[in-house]
Amino acid sequence: MKITYYGHAALQIEISGKTILVDPFISANPKAAHININELKFDYLFLTHAHQDHTLDVEHVMQFNPEAVIVSNAEIVTYYMLKGFKAHMMNHGGSWKFDFGLVKYVNAIHSSSFADGTYGGNPGGFVIEGEHKNIYIAGDTALTMDMKLIPMRTKLDLAILPIGSNFTMDVDDAIIASDFIDCDKIMGYHYDTFGYIEINHEEAIRKFFNKGKDLMLLDIGQSIEL
Repeated sequence: MKITYYGHAALQIEISGKTILVDPFISANPKAAHININELKFDYLFLTHAHQDHTLDVEHVMQFNPEAVIVSNAEIVTYYMLKGFKAHMMNHGGSWKFDFGLVKYVNAIHSSSFADGTYGGNPGGFVIEGEHKNIYIAGDTALTMDMKLIPMRTKLDLAILPIGSNFTMDVDDAIIASDFIDCDKIMGYHYDTFGYIEINHEEAIRKFFNKGKDLMLLDIGQSIEL
């Protein structure tokens, strides 16, 4: 499994011969100016919620990937199906076996609406169980006791958690979240994009290290392999 960070909450996941793009907000992020979104190729597009800083580039990148399938909650999927895109509808607690692995749509505590005011349903996250590795993409969320349910079913190899605070968990809550999900290998995201969510990288990494945990803060365009 290969994971590439495109800034903010945008990710690309390569797993079992398939590629998943997650929450594409790239073109309006000056920190990601070197990423050419016209060149992104993917089979699935996962959306955690409808906010513009997670969906801005959806319609643009889908033009270059017309056979790709959008995966999200009922409201978001309906919104894009009405625009003619292929999609797979999920909702909280539900799982589906895709051709790359099992996906479970899990709770997140946040809000969700499109830029045009359309209701985006309840936000969520994704647990992806691959052939060899399992990951959790938390989406935008507060720390929630529901996270304790995840390791009851899935042993995680990596969790991708928001750490920027103000709109989501901060670093300290993310450390608690890593305890809840029983995963000490964390990739941080949803930080530094704009002033409200800027963090001290060295301090964040040190806090995780002091708890016996590994926090990875990738450069935009950088990849890791599990």
